[in-house]
Amino acid sequence: MSSTGSPLPTLVAANPKPLAGICADVRAGRVTARSRVDAFLARIAAHDGEIHAFNEVHADAARAMADAVDASVKAGRDPGPLAGAVIAIKDNIVMREGKTTCSSKMLANYRSPFDATVIERLRAAGAIFIGKTNLDEFAMGSSTENSAFGATRNPWDTARVPGGSSGGSAAAVAAGFCDASLGSDTGGSIRQPAALCGCVGFKPTYGRVSRYGLVAFGSSLDQIGPFAHSVADAALVYDAIVGRDELDSTSADAECAPLAAKVAEPLAKLRIGVPREYRTNANAPGVAAVLDRAIAAAKALGAEIVDVDLPLTDIGISTYYVIAPAEASSNLARYDGIRYGHRAKLAPGEDLEDLYSKSRAEGFGPEVRRRIMLGTYVLSSGYYDAYYKRALQARRLIKQEFDRAFETCDVVLGPTSPVAAFTFGGKKDPLSMYLCDVYTVNTNIAGIPGISFNGGFAEEDGKRLPVGLQLQAPAFAEETLLRAAAMLEKACVG
Repeated sequence: MSSTGSPLPTLVAANPKPLAGICADVRAGRVTARSRVDAFLARIAAHDGEIHAFNEVHADAARAMADAVDASVKAGRDPGPLAGAVIAIKDNIVMREGKTTCSSKMLANYRSPFDATVIERLRAAGAIFIGKTNLDEFAMGSSTENSAFGATRNPWDTARVPGGSSGGSAAAVAAGFCDASLGSDTGGSIRQPAALCGCVGFKPTYGRVSRYGLVAFGSSLDQIGPFAHSVADAALVYDAIVGRDELDSTSADAECAPLAAKVAEPLAKLRIGVPREYRTNANAPGVAAVLDRAIAAAKALGAEIVDVDLPLTDIGISTYYVIAPAEASSNLARYDGIRYGHRAKLAPGEDLEDLYSKSRAEGFGPEVRRRIMLGTYVLSSGYYDAYYKRALQARRLIKQEFDRAFETCDVVLGPTSPVAAFTFGGKKDPLSMYLCDVYTVNTNIAGIPGISFNGGFAEEDGKRLPVGLQLQAPAFAEETLLRAAAMLEKACVG
């Protein structure tokens, strides 16, 4: 049952016991990791045909990992803080098990010979990987409709999208197919699907979590982060993956004290900034109502509500859709049928140029091709200064705008998405889809941390749908962000 007493849809899992307690039970031998894996596999077998959260389920590998955890417990060894935690991995993060496809025909048969750093760290912590989750191709999209292997459906209403690009990771958590999952966030791809699926999605500060082994989209924007049932669960997974990595040149050399144990500690004094630009007529009525209730709940907790201005909110989308496609154009140039990726068959008389163009046309879907062309255009001679250079200047101004806002508040609160989950095909033109990320892209542009949690529910066409609220904080202020999110999470939905 939900906090309001309404029954959950069949495909939505009730929030389980806190993950820290589950892992403690596994370490103490009160619960076996194998029994947990088998239960998740049974639920996936029963329901993922309706949702398609997974591109691959690694049943045998998951059982073997679980058996290894149980063997360690029996031998008196501590398997780690995530002992027995079952985690799904977005299919653009490489791991030795199975394939890493980025939900693209271009990489349909790719098998990685190595693990991403986050995978190595989760293994060391005792986590178990149950499979690879679906996404918008190469993480380009906000609905997971752009996957080459078929769309993922929202567990709250299978006629609606789960958000994107990490829609499979969000849906897997919401449907109870795993304890937590990993996604990547370039412009909102963790937070927006978390909002639409009613779970927690956390994007750390840029550089906090290693990107080594993440298939690159926008290298100055990408960040790996967790999905979970609660802020506390997300913090536990975050503690396992955070930290400096010599294999990632953008990895931050900053202190990373464990946060999971601190999340439950309320902040004695909390200043919450509410941007005027986040309270607009563009928000669906149900979203606006949830935000208003959250503000009232924050006041009841003793938080100070501060009006702030982020006037560059509206230019974030245009800034992002210059910078991100430009970086994508460069990063995806390697997929040419020779060095990497799908290789087309040539007809007699066709040459190397034909191989390049045919391989890329066959391997990439329409949204990826659109962004490659846009990125190539803004980087081309004669347009670089007019577009890309100006976008970088706007980026600096957006960062400065957040810096000024955080002089008067500790965190910024607003909707994660201006709308709840929309129906398939509901955003027919690219611009309307891009605007779903209006509140999330500037977080990545500024390099600051953001988290989405379920703030309540809205009624859409007779359907009760979750509404996500987003908190943002200064760079490297994850402790403040997570503690504030935990306070509001409890106040909003219990």
